[in-house]
Amino acid sequence: MEEKNIRLLPLIALCSLLLIFTADIVLAQVNFGEGPSPEEQELFDQILEPIMKIYNLVKYIATAIAGVMALFAGVTYMTSGSDIKKRETSKSMAMYIVIGLVIIWAAPFVVQLIVG
Repeated sequence: MEEKNIRLLPLIALCSLLLIFTADIVLAQVNFGEGPSPEEQELFDQILEPIMKIYNLVKYIATAIAGVMALFAGVTYMTSGSDIKKRETSKSMAMYIVIGLVIIWAAPFVVQLIVG
């Protein structure tokens, strides 16, 4: 196993160097001092519109599926009786449903925070 890791080391080093050098070239092309021009902003909004429609569709479908899965987790929890493994499985399922919904619904706010 260690032999494979040693053989991958030069490849990882090469990829890291390429990433460092290409990042410098790309960042040299960008002017961070000024915002986008009105034409660029209009083009960005035009590109973003269909992407947001698809995102909203996926968001609402995922929310509906999460609701069904939460119902299933609740029924499993209520019918688990004294089976501790079933109870813990349904609890973790409910926790993952909540985490997934928070990620899906908070994503646009995080992107807006990053983009500015």
